[in-house]
Amino acid sequence: MSIRQLPDTLINQIAAGEVVERPASVVKELVENALDAGAKRIDIDLEEGGIRLIRIRDDGGGIAPEELPLAVSRHATSKIASIDDLEAVATLGFRGEALPSVASVSRFRLASRRRDAEHGAELRIDGGRLGEVAPNAHPHGTTVEVRDLFFNVPARRKFLRAERTELSHIEEWLRTLALARPDVEIRVSHNGKPSRRWKGEGHLLSDVRLHEALGEEFARNALRVDHAGAGMRLHGWVAQPAYNRASADQQYLYVNGRSVRDRNIAHAVRQAYSDVLFHGRHPAYVLFLELDPRGVDVNVHPAKHEVRFRESRLVHDFVYRTLHAALAETRAGSMATPTPPMSVPAADVPRWSMPSPPQQQAMGLRVGDAPAAYAALYAPRADAASTQPLAAIPMPNDAPGGMPPLGFAVAQLHGIYILAENAEGLVVVDMHAAHERIGYEKLKAAHDGAGLRTQPLLVPSSLAVSEREADIAERESETLAQLGFEVQRSGPQSLLLRSVPALLAHGDVEALLRDVLADLREHGNTRRVAETRDELLATMACHGAVRANRRLTIPEMNALLREMEATERSGQCNHGRPTWTRFSLAEMDKWFLRGR
Repeated sequence: MSIRQLPDTLINQIAAGEVVERPASVVKELVENALDAGAKRIDIDLEEGGIRLIRIRDDGGGIAPEELPLAVSRHATSKIASIDDLEAVATLGFRGEALPSVASVSRFRLASRRRDAEHGAELRIDGGRLGEVAPNAHPHGTTVEVRDLFFNVPARRKFLRAERTELSHIEEWLRTLALARPDVEIRVSHNGKPSRRWKGEGHLLSDVRLHEALGEEFARNALRVDHAGAGMRLHGWVAQPAYNRASADQQYLYVNGRSVRDRNIAHAVRQAYSDVLFHGRHPAYVLFLELDPRGVDVNVHPAKHEVRFRESRLVHDFVYRTLHAALAETRAGSMATPTPPMSVPAADVPRWSMPSPPQQQAMGLRVGDAPAAYAALYAPRADAASTQPLAAIPMPNDAPGGMPPLGFAVAQLHGIYILAENAEGLVVVDMHAAHERIGYEKLKAAHDGAGLRTQPLLVPSSLAVSEREADIAERESETLAQLGFEVQRSGPQSLLLRSVPALLAHGDVEALLRDVLADLREHGNTRRVAETRDELLATMACHGAVRANRRLTIPEMNALLREMEATERSGQCNHGRPTWTRFSLAEMDKWFLRGR
């Protein structure tokens, strides 16, 4: 078969297969063009979920009449002119493929007028067949009209879904846009009826727009994040761990204003939440990452949904550390009505069992020894029937400084829950879950303070690995040493393991090493060792926490409440379950119909 040049119409239809998946794809491309043109108001008219009609009007800079045919030509753009421009793209669009691709699979009309022009002009295209430029009485800005999408590509049209489904895809993308561009007013109508209006509210994303886009519950549980460093800035909102989702449906990430999906950053977010999120649940967030455009390649996906970072490991660590620090502040009571804190030092709640001899050795302790730094941690544990008191501090009701966030204990319910009164109403605490988190955080701090210890193997272990894994182990030998692994390459597909992290020496260290190498290959870094260590410490903390049916005195309960207020991540136990909840007086009044 001989080689021949494809006609332009077919070339554009092939490109449309990459750029135009469904009506939502068309809306995305056209609205992004409007934003690049400086629009501050965008009107979107839809019929039959965008299948019958998509009309986008904007008040942007407009297009000159003589440039209208060029605007619908392939690879024609005003946004880049050199390779330097491509390496530092700051606009949403840049390839010059959207308009010709859309025009090749629809009945297309483009009308525009520049601000300094006396009149506008329009150009019509029917299935890729170019018409003539004609005068048009158009206000300044641009209108793009797309009718009968895929009318000339019936195979593609068959893949479109029901009207309601296609409309929901458009609405979801507009929600994504509304979160990123609060400075732009967006009006939407469907089948002739107004359906949504996003008011332009300035350059900063307001709580009002956050509430409109993601609902009252997200807005109430959102933690504001804003941190800069290493040439980057991460800002936005992350939901408290107690507010989590069954799917990743409320995860919005923007890189330099562009909505993207990125596995590297998603992995960093999951790691930041790993210590506080219930198994199988997903965090919710709206995050904006800003960095030098030269540090990110946006030209790696036909629809520009993905990006590639020049320093992916640096970006991953920056996102992880920022969110990890933010979530550390999710102390119990932190979201309660602010009140001046008690000026009383927090007390220890010593209810811990001594680690096993191998664990003591791994943590730098002599067997049977309990130095002062650990003596609160490792006091003998009483059983459920014991009445040995917990360390406590007196909490007089008239204590100076006001009511603490979790208030003062008033009773214990069924040996499981602590009931406390605070300024808002009633606080209920799961005492085992709370004590478990307190102990876990203390164990982590103690182990971090002691530093990483390695244990040499009496007989070095030989591991059969892939050649790629062996390459990674050789290249990342310094990183592996920092994690406690001494590894040498002994052949093209083999490694020699000489030492391992001491605390984990009794586990399956070979499987752990393989997971570490997999992380280094996929993400450029790893927290497998830390996570495995934390799992062990969490188990120790769980066994050491006060048990159900353990009767506590009022001072003991108050001591636990004060510890919760002072402990990082104490809003959740080690497994991600909530440790406390509260009921306001207004809620309780509704229970009993008070005021009616």
